Amino acid sequence: MTNIYLAGPFFDDEQIERIGRAEAALAANPQVGRVFSPRKNEIRDLTLGTPKWSDATFKMDVREIDQADVVVALIDYVDDQVDSGTAFEIGYAFHSQKPLVILHEKDTKVNLMLSESLTAYLQSTDALKTYDFATLPTSRYDGPVF
Repeated sequence: MTNIYLAGPFFDDEQIERIGRAEAALAANPQVGRVFSPRKNEIRDLTLGTPKWSDATFKMDVREIDQADVVVALIDYVDDQVDSGTAFEIGYAFHSQKPLVILHEKDTKVNLMLSESLTAYLQSTDALKTYDFATLPTSRYDGPVF
């Protein structure tokens, strides 16, 4: 069973809906064991935005990436600007030599740093239900980059 870290923004209703669909799709994949989604694991006993909360959240997320077998990242963003937290998680995963599955459902350009770091490029949340996390088949992004 593959353990997944799910990276992606969850700051507005559209993002929350999208990441919720990704969580459900991963839960439906029989090869997936544990899914860590920061959205579902927010630290609630500390005050949001305080130094203690920031430190605890950062350490938890980095630890969870370290423990994951694969990082799945949603890169649908606005005006060619990926969420900075998601960008960090992708960069950290790449540096840690974690396989990176990118989900990109919108018709936007992809930053070349993201397109060059991925193991697999998916364009549909439904593809997460059947993606082979055991063999991690590769697929490239071949669209426009910036």
